[in-house]
Amino acid sequence: MTVEERVTEALRGVMHPEIERDLMSLGMIKGVSSKNGRVRVTLALPFREIPIRDKLVKSVREAVTRFDTDLSARVDVVEMSQKERAAFMTEAEGGPKPAEAANQVDEVLAVLSGKGGVGKSSVAALLAVALNRAGRRVGVLDADITGPSQPKIFGLHTRPVGGPNGIYPVETGQGIKVMSINLLLPSEDEAVIWRGPLISGAIKQFWNEVVWGRLDYLVVDLPPGTSDASLTVMQSIPLSGVVLVTSPQDLAGMVVRKAARMAAHMKTPILGVVENMSYATCPECGARIDVFGPSQAAHTSTELGAPLLGRIPLDPELSHHCDVGRIEAYETEAFDPIVEQVVERLEAEQETPRENEA
Repeated sequence: MTVEERVTEALRGVMHPEIERDLMSLGMIKGVSSKNGRVRVTLALPFREIPIRDKLVKSVREAVTRFDTDLSARVDVVEMSQKERAAFMTEAEGGPKPAEAANQVDEVLAVLSGKGGVGKSSVAALLAVALNRAGRRVGVLDADITGPSQPKIFGLHTRPVGGPNGIYPVETGQGIKVMSINLLLPSEDEAVIWRGPLISGAIKQFWNEVVWGRLDYLVVDLPPGTSDASLTVMQSIPLSGVVLVTSPQDLAGMVVRKAARMAAHMKTPILGVVENMSYATCPECGARIDVFGPSQAAHTSTELGAPLLGRIPLDPELSHHCDVGRIEAYETEAFDPIVEQVVERLEAEQETPRENEA
């Protein structure tokens, strides 16, 4: 048995003081190497600065030197990527549920805005529809628990049914799988008057207790702002990236920058910015009209260091299709370049956690 193998075995006995699981099973030991009597262990933490950081580092060092006093130990601390943190949270809560363990979701895209009223939900729906038209298997998780709109946009009224592994989402006419709290309420007008913990619990259930099956993309419609719901998604669901939605108003740009900083803090890749309701086209002469003032899209994307994916015009037809639940029948060329860039960004995205010696 090599030194690395013996150290790894020793580390299986190091328990997390709060979760009562060993660090290896929690995915916190990312690497073990040795050279000339010096062992180097890479310890991954959900966040770089946590109260028990020093205690964990000390426990790892002691585990290495305990079985061989001639060895010296160095512990490098890294911060988990967003996907690693989500896996850690799942393990910390007892491991994946049957549905989650059986699901195969390749990419999870979150759509987020800083404030309400900028068309975040319609952009999320358009993204799902465009991916579906491209032949991809797509689902929509409506995480806006207190303001759910995806069933209305897609014209869904059927209640989800349960099975031995979990709850089955409702499918649209084109085969997009949708799960929303509104599908479970007695009527679509019923208010969800819940505090943060209940909302967070429902979002987790939509991820780990819904039988999504095999999906190429799961689009998550987040509530506006940086509340418990958005935090829960970024902590518990392995996101591939987030699309930020704003409008031409400087106020909307200011608030979406807050959402962007939250995503950056949570190590969630920002795929780009979409400016919705960017302009209107005159039906008589075809001129562009800046209904909400000059576009702030370029300025906002530059400040965020994220690409501008595109500008979507203010279109009464889109509003009509959403109101009557026929978003899948809506045709627009403005959204095609946005979807292409999202897919390209996903393919190019590589997360590399920063390292720091402790």
